Amino acid sequence: MKYISKSHEPTEFSSWKALENDHWKPRWDNFQAPEKPILHDALLKEQGYICCYCGMRITRTTSHIEHLQPRTNYPHLALEYRNLIASCQGESEEPPLVPVHCGHKKKYWYDTLLMVSPLEINCADFFQYPASGEILPTDDSYQTAAAETTIEKLALNINKLQKMRKAAIDGVLLDIDALTDVEIQQLAQGYDKPDGNGQYTPFSTAIIYLLKNYF
Repeated sequence: MKYISKSHEPTEFSSWKALENDHWKPRWDNFQAPEKPILHDALLKEQGYICCYCGMRITRTTSHIEHLQPRTNYPHLALEYRNLIASCQGESEEPPLVPVHCGHKKKYWYDTLLMVSPLEINCADFFQYPASGEILPTDDSYQTAAAETTIEKLALNINKLQKMRKAAIDGVLLDIDALTDVEIQQLAQGYDKPDGNGQYTPFSTAIIYLLKNYF
């Protein structure tokens, strides 16, 4: 999981909400084009085009707007920009193709004590990423319960995601033996930044963890 630094909401989104009057109120149920795609694109850009939870590459087609705190239980946050992030697996009223994970798997669940949020600046510290592609809870006893629960509730350790993480890691480790320690640390720093198109490398958090902890 990679920290998401929230910026200002799109002007179009603010203007749409400001249209509220005695006869009409902005609600998630009446939120649509052109403002909704604009918001979606802003979230993707803000996250460097990776899923807010698992870190895979996402586009508008392959993602959906996720309410960190579900709007069913927190209706007052339904249109709050800080509560909106982009998760993998596309928009759908029905469950997406299996296996379901991340936002669609989380669905109505949220726990202030046991949910590791990508809006927490230290969210990456809750997890470990071995070369096998797994995601494991940290050894820190104060963070273990939240990490374990988040992994389970979001299905972050399913075979599909393990294989994708392992493939991303293997691609980086292929030529690692030819690098010096300094070059390896510089490589890790590079993966912590978006490229020229504003995109982070998919599963960059797992890659950075391996480079910093095993080399």
